[in-house]
This record gives sequence, structure tokens and C-alpha cells, in this order.
Amino acid sequence: MALGDSFTEGVGDPSRKLPNGVRGWADRVAERLARAEPGWEYANLAVRSKRLRQIVADQLEPAEAMGPTLVSFYAGGNDILDLRTDMERLMDSYDDAVARLAATGATLLLFTGFDVNVSPLLTPFRRRNAYYNERVRAAALRHGALLVDYWAFDAYRDRRMWGPDRLHMSKAGHRYLAARVLDLLDVGHSLTPKDLGPLEPRPLRQVLRENREWAREWVLPMFGRKLRGVTLGDNLPPRWPAPVRVPPKGGLKKLVAWRRTEAG
Repeated sequence: MALGDSFTEGVGDPSRKLPNGVRGWADRVAERLARAEPGWEYANLAVRSKRLRQIVADQLEPAEAMGPTLVSFYAGGNDILDLRTDMERLMDSYDDAVARLAATGATLLLFTGFDVNVSPLLTPFRRRNAYYNERVRAAALRHGALLVDYWAFDAYRDRRMWGPDRLHMSKAGHRYLAARVLDLLDVGHSLTPKDLGPLEPRPLRQVLRENREWAREWVLPMFGRKLRGVTLGDNLPPRWPAPVRVPPKGGLKKLVAWRRTEAG
């Protein structure tokens, strides 16, 4: 069972064959779990752009009703980027959500957030992110959850681990995170990190041009949506709203192909 926002939905890892056009680390983990032990079922209720309050309102009760044995929970990243967010109140709500999930008896996976300083434009949010991580670590310790310390993964210092918006992981980033989650769960896998090779140096003029393009194509539209009160997830359903039996061979793409054949 995977709960959360775009981080868990899989944004940044495109796939035309899968729901909502993405794949992501959670799908990859589900497939390796099914390969290691056939019979695993998987649900992913995460939807991009959702705030913590929306995740609690829309995802926790269905998750509790499904009786999961393993739950991943990442929420609050979008709240951090909202200027009016009261971080203490946010994290108190986060603690309450974690307590509810821990009460199910499932193994619980929590995630710190990565350092959002992927651009000087986002520097003001670093203090919020540090406070978020402090509270997540405390919640994991208090509730006996497994902690995926995303903040500590140096591999994400490489800009190629990020998508064009610089806020969501690229395909390589999702694959790397899936491997780290599987390692934490002590599940064997073959998701070895892709050798991206050395970073090519870029002239200052190119860096400045890329930063201008990034601000125009991603940052300004994001804050424009905030001002209008709309998000990219407003009309999107969860990718896997009910548990599906993951095929040990062929994975979720095989399941989607089989469903299309049955429907046709």
C-alpha cells in the first residue's frame, strides 16, 4: 500500500502503458516483492499535488479498510512549498496520520525529504525541510517505522537524478530509490544504479539560460496554479485504487495489457 503525492505516484518516470502515464519507485518495489514472493497485492492511492490534509482525508481510511501488511507514507512536501503553512501544525497532523497507520499493525515506511536547494530560488524552503525531516525521524522512532532517509542519499546531488522541473526524480532517480527501499526491506533485486558517467561541465552562459528556462516553464506556472487554487492532480484518480495481484513475471505492464485484452 503506497500513500502520498507525486513522489509516490511516480511523477518524473513516464510510462505510456501504465495508469496516469507514470511508473515510479513504488511500482518497481511492488514488482520486485511479487517476484521474490508471488502473491503480493499492491495498491497505490497517491495523487500528485495533494497536501497532507487531502491525503489524510482521501487515502487513510481506504488504506485502513484494506488491511495492508506494508505501507509507505510520504506526505507534506507540497505543504512545505506553500508560504502560509504553519510547520508545527502540519507536523502535528503528520504525527496523527502516522499513529493511525501504525495502529493497523502493518510494517510502515516513512521518508525524509531531500534538500530542496536544487536552485537558489528554493533556498528559503530549506529550513522548513530540515524541520520536516527532524519530525519525521522522531515519528519513525516513536512508532517503530522503517525510515528511508532520502535526505542522506548523496546520489541525488547529481542533477541527472532529477526531472526537468528539478523537484521530481527522473527515471534514474526513481530506480535508485526503489533499490534503496528494497535494501531496507531486505528483498533481493537487480536494480543496480545506472552508471551515468561524469557530469559534463557547462559554461556559465548555458547555466544561466537553463535557469531562466526552468523558471519560465516550471516555477512561474507552479506559483500561478497556487494563486488560482488549482493543482495538476485535481482531476486525476489514484493509479491503483484497489489491490491488484502483481504478476511475478512481466509486472504491472503485463497486468495492464491483460486487462485491456479482457476489456476488448
